[in-house]
Amino acid sequence: MCSDYRLLERVPVEELFPVLLHPEGIPNFEPREDIRITDRAPILRAATGHPGAVELVQRRWSWPAPGGKPVYNFRSEGRDFAHGRCVILADGFYEFTAHSDPKSKRKHKWLFTLKDTPWFGIAGFWRDDARVGEAFTMLTREPSPDIAPYHDRSIVVLPPADWARWLDPAIPSRELLTPLPSGSFAVTQVN
Repeated sequence: MCSDYRLLERVPVEELFPVLLHPEGIPNFEPREDIRITDRAPILRAATGHPGAVELVQRRWSWPAPGGKPVYNFRSEGRDFAHGRCVILADGFYEFTAHSDPKSKRKHKWLFTLKDTPWFGIAGFWRDDARVGEAFTMLTREPSPDIAPYHDRSIVVLPPADWARWLDPAIPSRELLTPLPSGSFAVTQVN
């Protein structure tokens, strides 16, 4: 399951949202080849107290479950996310498969990028956790045809045209938590 993603360049979010707030200042968009569990990363979410506005903030990826393991992926099936929705900004994500040499402990790393757009969003859910503060997790579902050969689950990828709809709690989440069609992703082996 996705435990590593990337964001190499600044996403021009202000072109997609007429009212974009930066309550903590404009986040630093340094190129990041690997964003890993517990790292802080930029997300978009509905702005509290400002109807129709969206805010761009940096938050921790994952919160600890009662047993201590991080909640970095969250199954979306059968759930309705009426509040706490966020868009996790990305331009690629990674999946890992067993190495062809059964003696090797290394895994093959595969980069997935969305064709026809330089960046995308990942459907997310954020909450305030007493132990780590506000944090987000990625929503998952069964894989799209492009991802199925690499993993039996997938994060939910949102093209930029769907970001505002995902952040609108009036739109049922099941309408957007769907796999993308075959041929949506370019897949490259990284190692």
